[in-house]
This record gives sequence, structure tokens and C-alpha cells, in this order.
Amino acid sequence: MLAGFQARMERIETDGRIVNIPMDHGITIGPTQGLVDIEKTVDAVTRGGADSVLTQKGLASRVHPHKNGSGYIVHLNASTTLGPDPNDKRLTGTVKEAVQAGADAVSFHINVGSDNEPRQIEQGAKLTKVASEYGLPVLAMSYARGPDVDEHDADNLAHAVRLAEEIGADIAKTAYSGDSDSYERVAEATEIPVIMAGGSPQSDREMLENARGAIEAGAIGVSMGRSIFQHNDPESMVRAVSMIVHDEATVDTALTQSGL
Repeated sequence: MLAGFQARMERIETDGRIVNIPMDHGITIGPTQGLVDIEKTVDAVTRGGADSVLTQKGLASRVHPHKNGSGYIVHLNASTTLGPDPNDKRLTGTVKEAVQAGADAVSFHINVGSDNEPRQIEQGAKLTKVASEYGLPVLAMSYARGPDVDEHDADNLAHAVRLAEEIGADIAKTAYSGDSDSYERVAEATEIPVIMAGGSPQSDREMLENARGAIEAGAIGVSMGRSIFQHNDPESMVRAVSMIVHDEATVDTALTQSGL
């Protein structure tokens, strides 16, 4: 393993566990709550215990001064909710541009089961090849998403994370199946680490219960976006999530001790 790759992995995790806050949604859904003043949000979530934050390359200069030593991931494809097909993620940057933006890792999104899957597989495979030449870790946001595809079915999610490994990704992010027992099949489907996607915001307790279930199933962490940056108290919410991921706290303990 390249020393540079290991050094960068250590910047986006803590003791093999990951709390990542993706904030690339400005392209997807626009300048929503928590993303207009992204500097304030980055400062809050990293003070709360986020191991890494994630944005598109264009926001790098707004991220670095406020991330309090946490890792930085640059996302390399996107689509919008206003476009003809939100599942049709197109490239927004290169590995070289991510390095120039100060990234510790790169990420890309793939919708397994969508009409756009073939192109995204090809792009993802090329991206992992180039990233490996730079010693740069790759996070694949690999979802089961497309016509007649159950986005939370454990077998579909297992297929998605296995695909991520097969094309060279180092970490696979995917949705939660709804319970810890079925999510074990997802975590066991690949040898690369799996982290749980936050998905649509729910109550604080429900989000923390999902995180706890994923960790119990063998995931090494979570990547929560909207449920964090749209939260009225993102710092406390991240602190609660971090307690579950890093300290294996109970949901009740996390809620009480985080200040939520």
C-alpha cells in the first residue's frame, strides 16, 4: 500500500471509523438551508466531530479555512432535480483537479439499475484507475436506484457495494436497508469498508437508530448530508452521530450527551 494513500485515508477517518458530511447538494437541490453559508456549517460539523466533509471542487476555497483539521473529499459527478433525469450523474471534475483543490480523497455517484448505469460504471472504473496513480482514496456512492428497483432492498444494496469494489473503489457508501439484520448482508458483500448513507431526513432518534443499526451490522461509519446540514443544530447532531460511530454509544446516550 502506498504511503500517500494510507496517509490520506487517515485524514478522512479516525481509528478506522468514518463520520462524513457530504455537502455537494448545492448542485442537486440548490442553495438550501445550511449550504448558503457553507463556511459556518463546515465549522460547526467539524467542531462536532466530523472526520471529513465533502463538496464539489468549486467550493474548496470556502471549505479549507473552516474544516478544523478534518479531511476533505471532492465529489466528481452530479445532476440536478430540475434536469430531465436526476439519476443521470455527469462528470464535474477530474482527479487532478481534486488534488489541486486540496482533496484527501475523491468520490463519485453511481446508480446501479438506472438507465445511466453503463456510463457510470465506465466512468467510475476510469476514475479509480487515475486515483490509484495519485495514491488517492476513492469513495463510491453506490446506490440501488432505477426503474422498478427497490432502493432499500438488502440484496440490491449488496450488489451495489460489491460493484463498487469490483471497479476499484476503496470505500462504498449506500443506503440503509431498514434494519441491522438485513444490513449485515450488505456489509458482508464486499471486502472494502461500507458506510451508511443518511438519505432523506427523519427525526433525530430515527437517524441515530439507523446509524446504530448500520454499525452493529458491520458498517464502519456513516455519511449524512441533509439530516446534518439542514438541522437547526448541526454541531450537536454530528456529535451524537460521532458518539454512535466512534464510541458505540446507545441512541439514548447519544441524544442525552450531545445536547440535542
